[in-house]
Amino acid sequence: MNIRHAQPGDIADIRRVAERTWEADYPDIPHRENIDEVADEWYSDDRMSEELKNEDAIVAVAEEDGDIVGFAHGIWARRTGHILRVYTDPDHRECGIGRELLATVRDTLLKRGSDRIQAMVLAENELGNQFYQNAGFKKIDEDKTTIGGETYTENVYRRAG
Repeated sequence: MNIRHAQPGDIADIRRVAERTWEADYPDIPHRENIDEVADEWYSDDRMSEELKNEDAIVAVAEEDGDIVGFAHGIWARRTGHILRVYTDPDHRECGIGRELLATVRDTLLKRGSDRIQAMVLAENELGNQFYQNAGFKKIDEDKTTIGGETYTENVYRRAG
């Protein structure tokens, strides 16, 4: 497995991994049409191209045999680094890909000067919540997020450097 910074040519594969992950992790929420809408909004060529150019964004991909099988997306906001997403293709789980991606983004945020890392995950995503807890994150709050016009509870996690 190879972890590297994402390039513009990776955008379609990032979107594919995101869609497959959402289909596996959220069979009931959000609804299928919401998944398409979210993918169009969060992973459009224009939006991802901007993220890849953004100096404060960190987008890392995991490759196996030339195929992208996971990605992580973080934002450096000075003292607090934010992990927005860590997605691993469902066919490539339990191999440590998510842990490697999380560590790559976390380490980059720490090198830039963040002394705490924050992550959010939908409350109903048991695997996602367990992932952050296993990585040493502690739940500090709950928030609401809107996806496809529907409101969901998300858990907010934090980890000191």
